[in-house]
Order: sequence, then structure tokens, then C-alpha cells
Amino acid sequence: MYRPVPITTRGGEPTDSGDPVVSLDQVPRWSNAEFRYAHENEDPTNSCFPDPLASASGSECNASGIVSKFPMDHEINSKIYLWRGDPWNLEVDAVVNSTNENLDEAHSSPGLHASAGPGLAEECTTLGGCRTGMAKVTNAYDLPARRVIHTVGPKYAVKYHTAAENALSHCYRSCFELLIENGLKSIAMGCIYTEAKSYPREPAAHVAIRTVRRFIEKQKDKVEAIVFCTTTSQDTEIYKRLLPLYFPRDKHEEEVALLKLPADVGDENGETTIDERKIRIKPLPNVKKSNPRIAQASVDLSVSNVGLTSRSSSYLDAFLDPAFMSLIKDPDQRRKEQWEKTAQAQTSWNFFKMFGYGDVAGPPLSAAEEYSLHSRYLAKANTLNFSEIAEMKIVYRGGVDSEGRPVMVVVGAHFLLRCLDLERFIIHVVKEFEPLIQKPYSIVYFHSAATLQMQPDLGLMKRIQQILGRKHRHNLHAIYVLHPTFGLKSAVFGLQLCVDNVVWKKVVYVDRLLQLFRYVPREQLTIPDFVFQHDLEVNGGKGLIVDPRTKYVYQRP
Repeated sequence: MYRPVPITTRGGEPTDSGDPVVSLDQVPRWSNAEFRYAHENEDPTNSCFPDPLASASGSECNASGIVSKFPMDHEINSKIYLWRGDPWNLEVDAVVNSTNENLDEAHSSPGLHASAGPGLAEECTTLGGCRTGMAKVTNAYDLPARRVIHTVGPKYAVKYHTAAENALSHCYRSCFELLIENGLKSIAMGCIYTEAKSYPREPAAHVAIRTVRRFIEKQKDKVEAIVFCTTTSQDTEIYKRLLPLYFPRDKHEEEVALLKLPADVGDENGETTIDERKIRIKPLPNVKKSNPRIAQASVDLSVSNVGLTSRSSSYLDAFLDPAFMSLIKDPDQRRKEQWEKTAQAQTSWNFFKMFGYGDVAGPPLSAAEEYSLHSRYLAKANTLNFSEIAEMKIVYRGGVDSEGRPVMVVVGAHFLLRCLDLERFIIHVVKEFEPLIQKPYSIVYFHSAATLQMQPDLGLMKRIQQILGRKHRHNLHAIYVLHPTFGLKSAVFGLQLCVDNVVWKKVVYVDRLLQLFRYVPREQLTIPDFVFQHDLEVNGGKGLIVDPRTKYVYQRP
């Protein structure tokens, strides 16, 4: 496991700030680190559904025959370090400062200016600022490092997710370019994003690590050490989990990475690619298939003859590579086909709308689409306050079931449709479920007296399920439904038929609280009073003992 490294001072003396200096030989090298965190403690049944990563092949778990995008390379791994602590204390050639466009001391990485002294702030005022995604270099003053590289990370917005990713990737590349330009060999960098800029931690770590990997593949002879520095336990755990995907240390980690890497790992620079922005080359208009003999003759022509020969369209077509002319399918055509499929599906399932079941149309999402959708909603959830929805107690965390799995409680009667902004409610659900769906869990749904309120339709349930993603579907053990009605059972049947036959086959109907307590112990649940009252009315109080202290206590018959 990851362990702190004993620290000694350089020359027996601390820095001016009082913190000891750490040399590179005291920092854990990734290639020989003892923490084989990667996947040994992970549930093997869950290997296809890492989060927030989905396998590149969708639901396939067999990585045989797939070429790794990040093959094992011991030379590259030997240049990577992981350090828990501030980079300012490391004895390296350069350290990275995440700051704003004005290079203000107040917006710089915490602790940098205090360690470097007043000279750093004075030099920053002479640089004329720095644009987002770019970097500038200064002296390091009182730091153990030789230089400080300042870079400006992007502000994150879900709407501009791709732009933020590419700007962040460019931050890292700009830092490396300055490193080489200044003849430096080693660099220590923290996380180039801040809470104020709302960049989600895990997606940012993916961008950082893959950009470093792509850079060092091209410049391995010019760089000796790259140190990832983390200052929080959350960031440390993220980097420990993601580093094996991009810097596998053995064949086992390389094979696991094939299943866990996201669908889009960027281009040769680690930058996110967008099909719509690629240059699309089409064949020349009104060109007929060239005669094979003409093509063969054209190959025999010398370079000088080619320049002098009269070029017809068919002649040029002989030199054009058809594979090059159709590198990708036209994104506009793909989008049109997707819309046609959606329209066809909507037409096919219109009768569900007629019966009030909602819109369950549309083709299923791919693994990459579900991951992207989940990431966008989770990023938005981390920036909003849902106190007014949380007070309604529609969805809240219970204890654990009889086998130790965490439980999420859903109260149907508290779902007041007229009082809810459904989009905010979905984001709230994503935020509440996110900690639970990482491992096997259960859901307890109280349908008691819920028929008095309007309930969510099948279309909303399908959308929530798509946003929660594949890990939710795989790790969900069971949905225990208390006091089901005929209408609810019909709705569940519709979900099994139209939405997901796997998830909704896990529904377990429970008619009495006594039966529910066989699956989830009484002391693990916070149950509204009206649920007890409803159970009394439906089941006539069988097996119920009233205790004046706890109000209701159930005993097994």
C-alpha cells in the first residue's frame, strides 16, 4: 500500500519556511513502489463495471485480442513518481503553480509564495499575466527547486466539458514545453485545478495522467522525473487507482487497464478528439472508377513525368487512397441515423404514452455515452445545494441489509411531483447514490400510501437508470418493495419489458414489515410513522407489539 516516506533535510537544514527538503530518492518511484493497489482487493465480479470507467467493448470482459493503448514500458515507468505532500519541498528542477490569469498570490497554489519568499510575487507582476491553458516560468527564489512554472487551469462547466478537458491538457503540455526549453529534467506538479473552478477531481486526473503519458512517450530522453503531488487523501486514492491504467507495471495491470480505460483517451497528445472538427475529405466529384491499367501505368511514371502529364480526374483518382478519403463516417450522417432510430423508437412505443407510462423510447446508450452522461450529472451535483429536496426525505441513506450491503431508502409518498423540479431531483438522486453504487448495495422502497400522490412515470425511471450507469445496474443486489399495489406491479412489468430486464427482475415484493425485516434488520432503517400505520391497516396488526418508548416494535412470529 501507499506509505509516507521518511523525510530528511538537505544538508541537515530545513528550508526558509521551516519545512524539510525532500530529494527524489526519497520519493516512491512508480515502477518499484510497494503499493500494488491496482485491483487486488477489487470484487472480481465487478471487473467490467469500474467507475467512472466503462470497458471499451461495452459489456465484454475478455480483453484478448485487444491492443493496449498504453502498453507496459519500464523505461517510462521509471520516470514517474507519486508523492503525498506539497511540491514546494521537493528538490527538483521545476515545480508547477496553478494560478489565475493575473498570477495573483491570493489565487496561487496554497503555500507556494510563503515558501518562495516575496521575490516570486514581484517577478510575477512583470510577466503581464497568463492565458488559460498556457504557462510562464520564473525563478524559484527560496524554494529547493530551480524554477517555478505558472499555469492557468480552466473553469469547468458541463456544457463546455470538452473545451475544459483540452484546456487542462494544454496546461500540462505547456508546462512540459517550458521544462525542455529551459534545459530542465525533473518536474513536480500538483493537481492543476481548484475547487473554486469546479473541475471534478477524477476526470481531471484522467486528463493529467494521460497527457503526461503521451508527452513522455515522445520526450523520454529529455525528461528524467515527473512527480505527481497530492495534498488530500481523496486525490491520493484517485491517482493510486488511475496510474496503473496509463502506466501499467506488468502484464496483469495492462490487461486490467484494457477493461477499465474510458472509451475516449484522447489523441497522440492526450487531447480529447471531436469527430465533427476533423477534416473530412471526400472523393472528387463526377469521378468514375479508373482503369486498372491506367493506375498501373501511373505507378511506372517517374516523378518528372508525373509533373508534366496532363492530369484528368480519373488519373488523379488513381493516386488517391480510398481509405484516406473515408477516414471516418460523416458525423452529420451518423447523427441523422441516430435521430431516425430515435424517431422510429418513439413511434413504436407511443402507446405507453397513451396509457400514462411516459416516454420510454430511444435506443440504448453505449458504455461511453452512459459514462459521459453520468460524469456530467455528477459534476453538476457537486456544485449545487439540494437542501430543500433532502428535507423532503424522498431518498436517504439507510443502514445495511442482513448481509452487510448498504441500503438506500426511497419513500414513495414523499414524492410530491407538484413541489419538485424534476431535473434538480434527478441530479440529487445521482449525488445520493454515487457513494453506494461503487459496491453491491440494496434499495428499500416504501410504497405505503404512495397511491395518494402522483408517481414518476417509466420515462423518468429509465432516464435515472441511464444516468446512474452500468455500475449501478451491476452492483444492485435487490429492490425490496413494501406494500406493492397492482398498479405498481404493472409499472414494474412495463420496466422489465421496455427499460431493463436485468435490474427490474431484482424487485422483491414484500407485503408486511415483518417480511422486510428478514432482509433488512429493523434497527438499520429509519421508517416514517405512516408506514407503520399503513401496515397496521393492511395487515390488521398481526405480529405487532406496541411499545410506549419506541412506538412500534415488530417481533417475528
